[in-house]
Amino acid sequence: MDSRANDAGLRFGAEVTVVKLRPDGSEAATYHGTLIESPPGWVVVRASWTFRRIDIGQLVFEPDDYLIEYFSTTLPFNAFAIFTPEETLKGWYCNVTHPTEVRGRTIYWHDLFIDVVQDSSGKIFVLDEDELSESGLCREMPQLHAMIQDARDSLVEKMRSGEYPFSEFAQIGP
Repeated sequence: MDSRANDAGLRFGAEVTVVKLRPDGSEAATYHGTLIESPPGWVVVRASWTFRRIDIGQLVFEPDDYLIEYFSTTLPFNAFAIFTPEETLKGWYCNVTHPTEVRGRTIYWHDLFIDVVQDSSGKIFVLDEDELSESGLCREMPQLHAMIQDARDSLVEKMRSGEYPFSEFAQIGP
C-alpha cells in the first residue's frame, strides 16, 4: 500500500466507506471502495457496482461494473466514470452536491437533486430538475437553489470542455 496521504489525510490504497446522503440529510446508501491517487481538493475512489441492475435510460449500471468516483472537497458536485468489467467507459454520472466531507476513512456526499449524465455517444442529459422544482428551495432557500443551478451549469461546461475530472479518460462520443 502506498504510504502517501492526500489532502484529506487518507492513505492511497486505503479501503474507505462512502456514504450518500439524501437532500434531507438522511442516509441513502453506503458502500466500500479503495482510495486511488487524488489531486488537491479531490478524493478519488474506485468502487464496484454491487447493487442490482439500474437502467436510467441514458446509462445502465450493472453488477460487476466499476466506477472511478471523483469527490470534490471544495466544489458542489461529484463525477463517476462508469466502466464495464472489460474496462470500456460507459459514460459519466454526476451529482450536484454539497462539497464532500471526509471523516476518518469515511467519505460523505450530500446529494442535491440535480444529476448530469454523459452517455457513451457523448450526449449530455440533465436529470431531476422536476425534483428540485418540487422541493420548494426556490422560495425557502434561494441561495442554495441558485448554487445548485450554477453547479449544474458548471458540470455541463466541464464535460463539454473536457476539464478535470472529465480529462482523466479519453473523451467519449464524436
